[in-house]
Amino acid sequence: MLLLTSSKQTVSELALCLLCAAGYVLAARNAPGQPKQAVKINAFELVGNSIGSGQQAFLGTEDKVYIIDKTENNPTQINGHPAWAAEWSASSKQTRPMDVTTNSFCAGGSVLGNGTWLNVGGNQAVTYGGDPAPGQLGGAPYNDLDGGQSMLNPCDGGDCNWFLVAPMTTRRWYPTLETLQDGSVIIAGGCTYGGYISDAAQTNPTYEFFPSRGQPILSPILQTTLPTNLYPLIWLLPSGKLFVQSGWKTVLLDVDQNKETPLQDMPDAVRVYPASAGNTMLPLTPDNNYTASIMFCGGSNIRTEQWSQNWDIPHWPASSSCVQITPDQSPNYVEVDALPEGRTMGNLILLPDGRVLCLNGAKTGTAGYGNTSFTIGQSYADQPHLTPLMYDPKAPATKRWSLYGFSSSTIPRMYHSTATLLPDGSVFVAGSNPNSDVNTTAPYPTEYRIERFYPSYYNQRRPEPQGLPNQLSYGGSYFNVSLTLADLFGNVDSIQTAKVIVMRTGFSTHTMNMGMRSVQLQSSFTGNGDGSAVLHVNQLPPNAAIMPPGPALLFVVINGVPSVGIQVMCGSGKIEKQSMMPVQDLPTSNIIPQQAGQKQISGTNFLVHSARNWLVFMMKYIGAVSAILLF
Repeated sequence: MLLLTSSKQTVSELALCLLCAAGYVLAARNAPGQPKQAVKINAFELVGNSIGSGQQAFLGTEDKVYIIDKTENNPTQINGHPAWAAEWSASSKQTRPMDVTTNSFCAGGSVLGNGTWLNVGGNQAVTYGGDPAPGQLGGAPYNDLDGGQSMLNPCDGGDCNWFLVAPMTTRRWYPTLETLQDGSVIIAGGCTYGGYISDAAQTNPTYEFFPSRGQPILSPILQTTLPTNLYPLIWLLPSGKLFVQSGWKTVLLDVDQNKETPLQDMPDAVRVYPASAGNTMLPLTPDNNYTASIMFCGGSNIRTEQWSQNWDIPHWPASSSCVQITPDQSPNYVEVDALPEGRTMGNLILLPDGRVLCLNGAKTGTAGYGNTSFTIGQSYADQPHLTPLMYDPKAPATKRWSLYGFSSSTIPRMYHSTATLLPDGSVFVAGSNPNSDVNTTAPYPTEYRIERFYPSYYNQRRPEPQGLPNQLSYGGSYFNVSLTLADLFGNVDSIQTAKVIVMRTGFSTHTMNMGMRSVQLQSSFTGNGDGSAVLHVNQLPPNAAIMPPGPALLFVVINGVPSVGIQVMCGSGKIEKQSMMPVQDLPTSNIIPQQAGQKQISGTNFLVHSARNWLVFMMKYIGAVSAILLF
C-alpha cells in the first residue's frame, strides 16, 4: 500500500490515516459474525410491512430484499400513485417504497451476470379491480403502463430505483427466466393478456434472450401444452442444455441448435402454474459429481380437458406426489417420498445445510382467482397449510420428510406468496393476495405482513471463517479459509464435516424461485495442533452451467451449522463468455496431532478461549498504532 500525503500533514494525521486504512483492511477480511438470536427456532416471527403485497421477491444485497406487486390500490403512495414495489431491510426491518410505473402483474425475473436484476413482462395497464385501462400509456386512476422490462442495480444506500429498458419484441404475461452460462437470460413463454389459463388466441409459445439475440424462437413444447403452458419450469443443466417442463410434457432444449429432445411425460400431476407444485434443483456436490436432479412436489392432477372455470376448483384435492428426474443421465422420472398431505403453491427453499424447506400453499384447489359462485372470496384455493415441512435428501427413503417440532404461522400464504433465503440462514416470507385488487376483508385478504422463519440451526453459535473471497472464478487457484477452535465447536475433528456452499437464492414468484441453486465447492483441510484448522477450497468448477455468473451467497457449514452468508460475484461480473481455468490440486486432508498436554476445549470454554485470542490480537494492534504515533 502506498499513501500519498501533503508536506503539511502531521504525524498524528498520518497515524490516523494508517489506522483508518488498517481498519479498512480488517473490515474487508472480517469474518461473518453472529446473527441476533431468534425468540424461537423452527418458528415464524413478524418482521415488518411489505408496502406492496409480495407477489415477487428476491434478495438483492446482504441486507435488502426487493418486493414487487401488481398494479393495485395499495395504501402507500409514491409519485402520485400507489406503490407497487418496495425495498425491505433485514437489519432494520424497515421498508422503503419504490416507484414502478409498469404493471408487473405476474412478471418473471432473474439476475444478469453483471449483478443487475431484470423484471420482465406483466399485464396490460389496468384500472380499479384489475379491469383494462382505457389506454396503455398511463392515465387515471393508477397511471400505470403496459408491462414491459425493468432493471435494478441493488444497493444498500436507499437510493437505487427501477428503470425501464427497451421492451421485448412480444408481450409476455407469466414468462419464465433463467440465467445462462454467459450471464445473459433466456425469457420463455407467457401469453398476451393473461387469465387463469392460456388459450390458442393469446399464447406466446416462444423464447428470446436478454440482451437480445434477435426475434423470438418457436418452442414446440410450449405450442403443444395448452392450456397449462404458462410459467414453464426451466433449469440450466451442467450439460449446458435447458430442462423445460410444461403441462404434462418435458424436454431438453439445446438453445444453440434450437432443438428440443422429449423426455418422459410428467407423472401423477401437473406441476406448472396454476397447479403450482413446489420445485427445486437439488444441491450440486462433489459427491454427486455435480449432476443435477430436479424435484417436484404437489400440484394437481387435473386433466387437460378439465382446465376451465366452470366447476368447483377450490375443493379439488391437491396432489401429494413427489417425483425426481436427473435429466443429463436419464429421461425418466422416479417416485420419491410423497408429501404427508397434498399441497398446491408450496415453495421449496434450499437451505445452506443441504435440506429443503417447504412452506406456504393450500391443501385444495389451485393458484389463481376469479368471480364465480364457488370461489372462496375470489380464491381458487382453500384450506391453507400453516405449518412448514423439511426435506432431507440424505435421509433414508420413506423418512425424508419431517413435520414434527415446527410451529405454525398464523398467516395463510395462498396465491401470490413468496419466500427466499436470507444470508443469516433464515427465510423471508411475504405475500398472499388471491384478489383482483386490494381487499383486506376477503376470506384470504391482501397480505402485507412479512415473516421470517428460523430453521433449527439458527440460534447455534455460527462459524466465523476468515479469508473468504469476494469473487469466485471458474477453475484456478484454490483459496484458504481459516477456522478457529471455537468455529469447530471445540473439536478439531469437526473440520471433517466442513462444507463450502455457494447459493443463488433466485427470483421468487408463483411457487418458483427462478434460478435458485446450491453448489458445494471441492475442499480439503488441515487440522492444526492448536485445535484450529484451514480449509483449502477450490474455485467453482470450470463449467459456468453448474453455477451461472452473477451474485451468490457463500457459506461455510460446520457440523450442519452455516456461517452467515456473504455475497460474492461468480465469474467476471460481466455478461460475456466466462474464462475457464485449470483446477489447482488441493493438499491432502490431514489433522496434525495435538501438542503434548493440550486439551480439546468444549462447551462455553471455547468462547472464552476465542475471546482471549481476540484480546491478545487487539493489544498487539493498539501497540502498533501507538508506535506509529510516537514515531
